[in-house]
Amino acid sequence: MKNLILEGFMGCGKTSVAEALSKELGIPLYDTDTGIEERSGLSISEIFERFGEEAFRDMETDELKKLTGDEGCKIISLGGGVPVREENRMLLKKLGRVIYLKAPADLLFERLSKKEEGDSRPMLKDHDLMGRIKSLLKDREGAYLAAADLTLAVSPDMSVEDVVFAVRKACGI
Repeated sequence: MKNLILEGFMGCGKTSVAEALSKELGIPLYDTDTGIEERSGLSISEIFERFGEEAFRDMETDELKKLTGDEGCKIISLGGGVPVREENRMLLKKLGRVIYLKAPADLLFERLSKKEEGDSRPMLKDHDLMGRIKSLLKDREGAYLAAADLTLAVSPDMSVEDVVFAVRKACGI
């Protein structure tokens, strides 16, 4: 089996679904944001504050390059902006099967408006939340679709287990 890679906007459920898939399938989990934090010794917010978005995006690309040399199958959860770079989309195609968890703006707003979520997301800081979500979604949608092998619509009534089931069914696993 190839790596299963989950992409999508912040708050769409990538991390939760990846954790559940990893546990259910007995396949190791790799989260690119966690990898960056562990390697740098800094939180994503600290990286943005100290070095800026471009340096963070470079770190994301480095994470993907590192993963292309790894052996074995993984469930990979991407940071929300990873597919924006064309180089990253090409690396993702080499890495495995990319599944776009597509969630509507109102669901993302509901999830990201929780204080602990919004405070930890540098791309949302100091912005009108719904306006920022809609703007970033518009900017990123083409990249998400270009990277994806499969798109799954995530709705407010779906549990993590429902999304895991949909991923497994769509991938035939």
